[in-house]
Amino acid sequence: MRKIFIASLAIVMVSIFAASAQQDGGQEEVITLTVEQAVEYALQNSRDLKSNDIALLISERAKKYSWNTFLPDVQASFTVARTTNLDSTLGSVNMGRGMQGLPPLSEEEKYHWALSPNIAATLNLTLAQMKSIQQAKAKYEGGKITWEQGQKQIIMGIKKLFYGLLLQQESLEIQRISLENARQRAAQAQINFNNGRIPQLQLLNAQVTYENQRPEVETAERSFNQQFDTFAVLIGMPVGTKIKLDGSINPEYVNVNMEELLEKYGENNLEIRSAQNEIEVQKIQLSALNLSSYTPILSIGYNFNPTGTMLPDLDWADQGRLTFTLLFNITNMLPFSQTRQNAQALKDGISANELQLEKKREEQKANVRKAVDTLNQAREQIDSMGRTVELARRSYDMSVSSFNNGRMELLDVRDAQTQLNQAMLGQLNQKFNYISALMDLEYELNSDLSEYKE
Repeated sequence: MRKIFIASLAIVMVSIFAASAQQDGGQEEVITLTVEQAVEYALQNSRDLKSNDIALLISERAKKYSWNTFLPDVQASFTVARTTNLDSTLGSVNMGRGMQGLPPLSEEEKYHWALSPNIAATLNLTLAQMKSIQQAKAKYEGGKITWEQGQKQIIMGIKKLFYGLLLQQESLEIQRISLENARQRAAQAQINFNNGRIPQLQLLNAQVTYENQRPEVETAERSFNQQFDTFAVLIGMPVGTKIKLDGSINPEYVNVNMEELLEKYGENNLEIRSAQNEIEVQKIQLSALNLSSYTPILSIGYNFNPTGTMLPDLDWADQGRLTFTLLFNITNMLPFSQTRQNAQALKDGISANELQLEKKREEQKANVRKAVDTLNQAREQIDSMGRTVELARRSYDMSVSSFNNGRMELLDVRDAQTQLNQAMLGQLNQKFNYISALMDLEYELNSDLSEYKE
């Protein structure tokens, strides 16, 4: 009997443990992220950032091995040849053997065959090769600028989407509060109607208002959840990952001046630096073309080609050769040649890129001015709307109190609620605009502006 009891108890304990494990396994893990954690995760897992890393690795490898332009062209071969007619060869050999008192050789198959290994090396040296090494280094520097540009663009996009989701989350929370307030007003209207304080029409209006708000909130919730899929893909998480944002839309104010910023950080702009690098690469290419057109090529060649024959035994004859050749390409010097036309095209390209560089500098001034103006305007709006929110909240609270006592129409309460929501959302939008404009300004100047924080 005791054994049966122990067995039954064991079965019950196993069943409880299995049910608990199944319940725990059924719960989806929720990952909580701050904006810094989201950026850090993206740096480790973002597919876009990994693609940028590969592109930088390619240009780094090209720079590292750019010296291989000085490697000689080395080729090796091994030839086995059969001679059809041996009469003259045998005649010469037998004449020598006769002078030495040796018996003559008769024709055999092995005497038809000869072995001929060959090693040939050629090295062409030009002044333009030094420019190719400089060009590889300049392209690598351009690759680093492109990598940094892609890095900062993706990180800025992640931060903006993070704060955009916070804004959407706050907006959704306001809608939920409004929905709950509508539900409470409908319940209060039912009480007031039962007590004879309001007519049935006012009760129906309160109930309809509540029911109309429910699908709006549900739609907003679905849209908010769908945005997390975009955010997950951007930082490198699987689609469907449950993410919780840890943060708030509270900007840190900075006191900045456009002229000072441009003077101090203007040349840090990544697009400007990229344009400057492109011009530098083109100038190196042009210099290399000029050197290849007007300077000679020194060609050094060595050919080692021993030949082994079977007459009378395996005998090797060395036919090595070392050569030094100075080459001038006359055609490339002609102004209408392909090389000189390519050089002219490079000159035109440099002129065009220099104009684009000046345009980028002017565009930078406009973007910095716009960002600074946005910061100043958003800050003024945040302070102004803060006062508006307090007034709207007081008006709403007074309207709700009057409605609960049957002294105010439902329409007046809805108007007060709408004004409060608009004020709160307006202030949140301006806070987001401030944060977004500050990120744009820091990206435009490629600088951290924390030193200007108040």
